[in-house]
Amino acid sequence: MNNNINIGVLVSGSGSNFQSIIDQSEKGNLDAVIKVVISNNPDAYALERAKKHNISAIFIDHNDFNDRQQFDQKMIDILKSYEVELVIMAGFMRVLTPLFIKAFPMKIMNIHPAILPSFQGIHAQERAFDYGVKFSGCTVHFADEGVDTGPIIIQSVIPAYDDDTADTLQQRILKEEHRIFPQAIQFYAEGKLEIVGRKVRIKNHKKIDEAPLHNPPLDKF
Repeated sequence: MNNNINIGVLVSGSGSNFQSIIDQSEKGNLDAVIKVVISNNPDAYALERAKKHNISAIFIDHNDFNDRQQFDQKMIDILKSYEVELVIMAGFMRVLTPLFIKAFPMKIMNIHPAILPSFQGIHAQERAFDYGVKFSGCTVHFADEGVDTGPIIIQSVIPAYDDDTADTLQQRILKEEHRIFPQAIQFYAEGKLEIVGRKVRIKNHKKIDEAPLHNPPLDKF
């Protein structure tokens, strides 16, 4: 049996991805213990989620600091005090400084609601919808010093339908986020992730069946 890893969660909003991680942990599907949750938003519902599950919940007001590095150093100090090994960004609406990235090199995971490297940055679902993509989805990746530019761990792809709205597409993407984020954490906990250059390889993992998708489906070819 794998030893549980300690994880810390950074979140700014409601924390639905955080809740999916809690749920899978409580079901025994994750070899991980959520040690602490940190938010820069005092009204983040994620803090209430943490309290309901007896997880340490800490609010830090970024406005109390002279610069971004001081704020990040405070988060680093807290995470280190809880012996956090893996940091999870579950809707954390701030760009981490190089100071933070270097404190947890390739030990920070982020979820992004698009198929990276397409539609990096904010409002990804809306921009993908407005662009008219036929497929969209989500990505879990390691955070680096760029914005949504780190090595990709796992992706999920869903079709975008003609009768979709930006909201319906977003909700279907969110369901997939709740599936792939816990899986990425479990891959890490099992020691299956190997970073080679900017590629993440999953050790001893089977290939998916090759089944090309087409949207709309092909009629003749």
